[in-house]
Amino acid sequence: MTAGTLLLEAAAQAGLYGLMVRTSGPQIRGGEAAALLRLAPTPVESLDDRFDLLLAVDWQNIHRFADEIPLHAGSLLIGDAEGGEVPEVFVRTGARTVALPLKKMAKGLAGSWINMLALGIAGAVAGIPVQALEGAVRRGWKRPEAALLANLAAVREGMAAAEGLSSLPKIKAGPATEGRWVLSGNEGAGYGALRGGVRFVAAYPITPATELLEWMAPALQKVGGTLLQAEDELASVNMIIGASYGGVPSLTATAGPGLALMTEGIGLAVAAEVPIVVVDVMRGGPSTGIPAKSEQSDLSFAVSGLHGDAPRLVLAPSSISDCVATTQWAVELAETLQAPAIVLSDQFMGQSRAIVERPALRPGGAQRLTVEAGTPEYKRYRDTESGVSPMAIPGTPGVVYTADGLEHTEGAIPSSQARDHTIQLDKRERKLLRHDYGSRWADVEGDAALAVITFGSATGPVREAVRRAAAQGVAVRLVVLRLLAPVQQAAFDAALAGVARVMVIEQNHGAQLLRYLRGVVDLPSRPDSFHRPGPLPLRPAEVCAALLEWAGATTQAKETV
Repeated sequence: MTAGTLLLEAAAQAGLYGLMVRTSGPQIRGGEAAALLRLAPTPVESLDDRFDLLLAVDWQNIHRFADEIPLHAGSLLIGDAEGGEVPEVFVRTGARTVALPLKKMAKGLAGSWINMLALGIAGAVAGIPVQALEGAVRRGWKRPEAALLANLAAVREGMAAAEGLSSLPKIKAGPATEGRWVLSGNEGAGYGALRGGVRFVAAYPITPATELLEWMAPALQKVGGTLLQAEDELASVNMIIGASYGGVPSLTATAGPGLALMTEGIGLAVAAEVPIVVVDVMRGGPSTGIPAKSEQSDLSFAVSGLHGDAPRLVLAPSSISDCVATTQWAVELAETLQAPAIVLSDQFMGQSRAIVERPALRPGGAQRLTVEAGTPEYKRYRDTESGVSPMAIPGTPGVVYTADGLEHTEGAIPSSQARDHTIQLDKRERKLLRHDYGSRWADVEGDAALAVITFGSATGPVREAVRRAAAQGVAVRLVVLRLLAPVQQAAFDAALAGVARVMVIEQNHGAQLLRYLRGVVDLPSRPDSFHRPGPLPLRPAEVCAALLEWAGATTQAKETV
């Protein structure tokens, strides 16, 4: 992971774009791990279909994720000469194998690490200048100078060892730029939350959301905020409800099992109209599932998983870079509409790192409607036209009210009367449905008669597949959903105007997005579906093949008619 991270940093300094995806086993400590990188002179949002280079420090437990590292006959496979036989799964690909004495080389440089040799080899094969590689090592170095010099020597020796080994074309580096960022989706979500105004976080560590909390802990201190590690997810959600009730924009981050535990608390936030943000970094499920792998399988739970009629906001960033803007937007919407917002990230976006252009940052800050002291005849849950009623911050003189999970009158008095229940149900629904979300609800690209709808981390491979299909003469309109709930029917109608057929693409076993949309949106014709579960990421080639087959079947059906 260290070598991969440094290679990505060096690529950024060399003017390249890139993506590094982490893959590992379910162990809490140690175990097999691989850094999967794609580097290019243009922006990349997904892994490619095959890897050109596999550099194996060792073969321990490689069988556990060998299918995540597809090679081809033109690939180069470099392994330690004393590391044992190359696994048959890689031999069958026809990749050229080169054995290097990696461990011996590292021992020959006292104080060096074998992964710095690997960094030099991989950098040389990719064509990254030595200055960029050494600069990446120097910038993050926190150990004694002697160890730094030893490992810089290891980088150079690795580059020398790679000379003449590869016939792969070098990546043409562009001009170095200081304007690009290297960040993970978890870091982006944390930064977006701060820009939105979050100043209190309570959470319990869980893969793959923990890094978001680790990043926010020191960042919150810099802006006068606080992060508290709770004893579990139930405590976490109730703590942020309490903090938000006290007037502080608040957030928690979790994964599927934690989101399930937070259900009752989120329902309380709906009923009491207390704004909170829950970032769900999705992973393979159900139950403990596959903690370190990605899957978009919490969607149904996020949009429908609360008891009672409980309208809530559900958003999904479309890329690692978009984690910043979408999480900020989620905080602002939660505060403006006094409602819980769930942000659906996932392991792929959360734990991967990417070289991206500096995101366009919007002015930050939450906008919560509050009441002034001494307001006469104050009713916390007044049935307003917008559905949003002023919130009294505890301690404000003359505007005391009770907030709990019981149904209530406009004046916050608990009530079981049908009239009060209907008024509050309508109010809570109306404020979400009538809000003007603008154009940010989705990204709509193209105007073809065939349209693909997707969301979240599926966007990268789908967008690349759409480009490949266009190059083969098949035009496809792309609709990337960012606001999943409440659904924008009028905006959907406009986005799909002139569309004859729709395909929904997602990464889960049950076609959750398709089933959800069929229940809440009027889609043209009978929608088609391309879906499969994790842990393997969606690849552009498989999606493109599905699009070409679908377009061909659609054309054939028209001709038959």
